[in-house]
Amino acid sequence: MADGMQGVDVDYDGLIPNNVGLNGDERLKKALETWHPGYIDWWKDMGPEGFQEALVYLRTAVSVDPKGWAKFGFVKMPDYKWGILLAPAVPNRTIPFGKHKGEPVWQEVPGEYRAMLRRLLVIQGDTEPASVEQQRHLGATAPSLYDLRNLFQVNVEEGRHLWAMVYLLQKYFGTQGREEAEELLNRRSGHEDNPRMLGAFNERTPDWLSFFMFTYFTDRDGKMQLEALAQSGFDPLSRTCRFMLTEEAHHMFVGETGVSRIVERTCDAMNKAGITDPTATAQIRALGVIDLPTIQRKINMHYPLTLDLFGNEISTNAANAFNAGIKGRFREDKLTDDHALLDSTYPVLRCIDGQFVEQHVPALSALNMRLRDDFITDAAGGVGRWNKVIEKAGIAFKLTLPHQAHNRRIGEFASIKADPTGQILSEAEWVARVDTFLPTPDDAAYITGLMQPVHGAGDYASWIAPPKAGIDGKPGDFEYVQIHE
Repeated sequence: MADGMQGVDVDYDGLIPNNVGLNGDERLKKALETWHPGYIDWWKDMGPEGFQEALVYLRTAVSVDPKGWAKFGFVKMPDYKWGILLAPAVPNRTIPFGKHKGEPVWQEVPGEYRAMLRRLLVIQGDTEPASVEQQRHLGATAPSLYDLRNLFQVNVEEGRHLWAMVYLLQKYFGTQGREEAEELLNRRSGHEDNPRMLGAFNERTPDWLSFFMFTYFTDRDGKMQLEALAQSGFDPLSRTCRFMLTEEAHHMFVGETGVSRIVERTCDAMNKAGITDPTATAQIRALGVIDLPTIQRKINMHYPLTLDLFGNEISTNAANAFNAGIKGRFREDKLTDDHALLDSTYPVLRCIDGQFVEQHVPALSALNMRLRDDFITDAAGGVGRWNKVIEKAGIAFKLTLPHQAHNRRIGEFASIKADPTGQILSEAEWVARVDTFLPTPDDAAYITGLMQPVHGAGDYASWIAPPKAGIDGKPGDFEYVQIHE
């Protein structure tokens, strides 16, 4: 089947489920089947610890038809059917942006963009196993079987996204692609000598509040990057990312509803105890819930880490990728400008002589900034929904996204210290105040103390409310994970 035509039917019988005609490409099939044992070894070594034999109620992608793309069933995670799935080809699709705008999309990699495209695939691919590694210990402290199952669903889908990137590397980049695919299994999150490529993916995820923040914020960066890559003139990448976005939505749902359920439980406990002051930390923690200021401090930590993933606000690499037709903007197909940006500008916030100044710079150079702005708008929506829970409970507190200069390590604000409101601080002022806006050792110790596993069907830890609805229409006491102890 020709690349431009392969599409909807999924071969689900072989070792590697796919809709890319793998049986018709013996070289590629052999390369991927050779890579498979190393992947399984990595999964068993670095995937969810202690639950490899558990039966988990997982969804598996079996189609690319949006009306029925997945099925649910119990499976042991090492037996999960990871596959290579591309969204259907769009007939007569043309490159939507850059200097090749209007030309037919590429089914093969243009020689002049080979290195650029390979690096984009490797960076995207590296994030997928990294998050699995970061989350591998969380199963031991899951607050319910519902949450345990959601963790594992996120993990297996990150694994499938790794497969998607490895497919592109192996099919289109020959020996170099095979070497890169091997390296994706060799790097380790947080490793001193061989870490993952991006900073946020070398951070620890020590507790479930961190996990929910990660899936809300960091997976949302993933969404933005995938949306930009889904616009690519390299059609196999576009189709790969379009299908990955289908799965990515669940990861952000896990994060948003997880934080929302923590907020709900805290507010309910405060109201039942007659506590009206959200800063009465000792009283609130005595109830076995997470106080709202601590949740704010976790936002203040995770949000800047995610902003750093967008890279430097002004970037020649981003400009080159756009101009080449390789990586577009968020929902490029919905924008109404000329999609070339040669004469356009975009506002970038910079710190000059201790003052924040908005400067208009060439739009091509500010693509990272634009994508980050789109992320900020997107992220604000869920924070607003968390605040509605607090407001409904009648508690005088509001969660906020900190200023974009707060606690940054990359870009325009890496060299300054700023509090969550954007006030620039001296080093001494930062040291004196940092415990008021970033998580403290006491916060970490308290949250760690709450992280006790709850494995009864329909039972939930003291610090989190049950979900509004079950998965796949299942009742509240459904045993989502069958643990063999």
